Amino acid sequence: MNFRTYSSGVLRLLSVLALSFPGTGFGEMAQLDDGDLASVSGQGGIYLSGDISINELGGPVQNSYFGSCADTSKKCGARLAYRLKEGGGWMVLDEIRGKFSFEGLTLRVRAVDDGFAGDGQLFNRDVLEIGLPNIVRYDSVEFKLAASSTARPTDPGFQQTDIIAVEMQGDVILEGNLLVFPTGNP
Repeated sequence: MNFRTYSSGVLRLLSVLALSFPGTGFGEMAQLDDGDLASVSGQGGIYLSGDISINELGGPVQNSYFGSCADTSKKCGARLAYRLKEGGGWMVLDEIRGKFSFEGLTLRVRAVDDGFAGDGQLFNRDVLEIGLPNIVRYDSVEFKLAASSTARPTDPGFQQTDIIAVEMQGDVILEGNLLVFPTGNP
């Protein structure tokens, strides 16, 4: 079958289908004026779905500490270091790798104008609401939570104490919303 035969066959099929449904029409686009547009309501926000892979085979940095995941003498994966106070030690998520998929993560701005049913101060500002996806699918996700003397393993005096190692495989059900509150003055 060549392309010309295939494309003309598809056009014939579409023509037959369009003529088979006489009650179906194709609507035309019409411009809305300001008065008509004022009566339209909707919700703002973002709906996200996707797959995220993090260093499944090892990161791009190859040195005396990091390397390929196949090399058991080297550390493999991403590293995220954070300090809780100035002059303090470092908490790290180390050797982060794997893949996770999600559908239905939502982001929107929400006004909070109450005291959370008596649980908190009156708050009259916008917050970021992260709607958790119903199911998150983990595929060979691994990481370590650790305490470290330095942000990078290649810094002088580096010492790390691993606290917990996590391996995740399968589905996790997440329900609810996460609210992110701004800091500082409005």
